[in-house]
Amino acid sequence: MGSSVAVRPLVASDLDAVVAVDREGTGRSRREFYARRLRDAEQDPRAALGTAAELGGRLAGFAFAHVLDGEFGGTAPVGVIDAIGVGRDARRRGVGTALVAGLEAALAARGVRELRSQVEWGERGLGPFFATCGFRLAPRLVLERRLDRPPPDGLSREEQLVRSMTERDLPAVVRCDRKITGRDRSAYYARKAAEALRQSAVRVSLVAEVQGQLAGFLMARVDFGEFGRTEPTAVLDTIGVDPGQARQGLGRALVEQLLLNLGTLRAEQLVTEVAWDDLGLLAFVERSGFIPAQRLALDKPLG
Repeated sequence: MGSSVAVRPLVASDLDAVVAVDREGTGRSRREFYARRLRDAEQDPRAALGTAAELGGRLAGFAFAHVLDGEFGGTAPVGVIDAIGVGRDARRRGVGTALVAGLEAALAARGVRELRSQVEWGERGLGPFFATCGFRLAPRLVLERRLDRPPPDGLSREEQLVRSMTERDLPAVVRCDRKITGRDRSAYYARKAAEALRQSAVRVSLVAEVQGQLAGFLMARVDFGEFGRTEPTAVLDTIGVDPGQARQGLGRALVEQLLLNLGTLRAEQLVTEVAWDDLGLLAFVERSGFIPAQRLALDKPLG
């Protein structure tokens, strides 16, 4: 009982132990989700990482995080804890707090100054745990849209074309984003494009064209396991429309096509996050059928 907690990076050979610990808490195997997380951390350690906690030389807990740099309208890199688990026999021994501290140190070394996560509203376990770790309620809303509802009424698109994004679209996407944000986020979109190629089965990204020119874009993905979810969920994390094409229905056309595309996948809902004071974006997602989710967004400053 007196063994101290040792924290180290997660490695590929930890997969079986991670899946076993997670199964204790969820009652099911999410092996594919954790295998993908470990591959991400190995292939792009700047964007994904994981920590393992050991007691007596055996894995007693794990935590995964990824780095956002532009998703959900962000303007600076932030870390997101999207999975954490502690073995039943290792609880109340400081394993969870050691895991979070390990992630914080690794993220701070990468220049990340904010850590985020989500919890189910009313959840008695993770909510108090994150509060103990210094997290607070974030000024963002988690929104969701059920995919068993029909998409909005069709739009007239005589001069509009919405299609799947390809690698060739990247320069035009960067130019469009620069018009919107005033920032050159080439590195961010290069990473997103590489992720789409590496995980083509789970990423759904679209562009909108007007008279043959890119005028808007949307990036989404389908995931299984983030924030303790036990069913596949689609996540809308980036959407933008050229300011010169505003109020032409392009954003709605992108979301409408995304909903149609997701109908062929197993996802049950589409989720996103919006800053509570971004009234224009909140109005747009409301018109697109989103409602507040039973989830709370949390954050913690680092450094």
